[in-house]
Amino acid sequence: MKIIFHSQPQLVSPRLIMGFSGWMDGGYVSTGSIIYLRNKFGASSFAEIDPEPFYILNVPGSMEEVAQFRPYIKIVDGVISEFQFPENIFSADLKNNLILFSGKEPHLCWREYAGCLFSICKKFNVQEIFFLGSVSGLTPHTREPRIFYSVNHEKLKEKLHYEDVHPTEYEGSSSFATSFAFLAREHGIDMINLVADVPMYIHAANPSGIHSLIKLLAHLLNIELDFTDLIHLMDQFNLNLDEALRNQKELAEQIKKLEENYDKEIVTDDQNFQDWLKRHGINEM
Repeated sequence: MKIIFHSQPQLVSPRLIMGFSGWMDGGYVSTGSIIYLRNKFGASSFAEIDPEPFYILNVPGSMEEVAQFRPYIKIVDGVISEFQFPENIFSADLKNNLILFSGKEPHLCWREYAGCLFSICKKFNVQEIFFLGSVSGLTPHTREPRIFYSVNHEKLKEKLHYEDVHPTEYEGSSSFATSFAFLAREHGIDMINLVADVPMYIHAANPSGIHSLIKLLAHLLNIELDFTDLIHLMDQFNLNLDEALRNQKELAEQIKKLEENYDKEIVTDDQNFQDWLKRHGINEM
């Protein structure tokens, strides 16, 4: 297995919380949620997955086309100060008995990558996994993000029965997280995917999506959290966005339509809005 251990935390059947950059990280809510929890709990990294077998680091094309595949590098005053392959980090929150995992969706060898995750689950006797994700959709920024769920076992729907969440209806290309949930069932591990629907017209980290997901997760885990810092970020984010929209009258009008649909609890594929986004070069993340 391609697991590199830095320490051996004392955990007893912890829950595993996962986030990935890539397919289901609209508004950087998936990765942002794990970063927030890691900082909030003071969780310490204890292991990582060796990235070498799992990523395409170069493809033919121009610099602009292949930049997303290349490792990260930082040069300060002509001196190479940092070089970073894709990171897949396990952190331990001893107080709440949690493992937090932040990774980049693998390009290659999904089953082997999943095997690395399952080796951690076996080592620490993980019986329950939560994936926190996000998609860019038709929820306006002025409303609470909708949260959708999928589970790998029918019995898990009971846990979510009284929550303000909606079962996913989807058929098509899979994220790694959903594929992993299917494999987790074969390993006898329960897994719940919680996915926030965030505004597709915002291409920035979305604190409202992070807040909605973590608030629900904290309730499900029976963990108390003070969200004062995150609420402050949400308020500032919305103020900045409202200011920017003053010069975007056409977009503001379309947002009003989204608000009307949201308030009527109708999720529609507003073709006019989709066409408007395409004409202005705004694509779903």
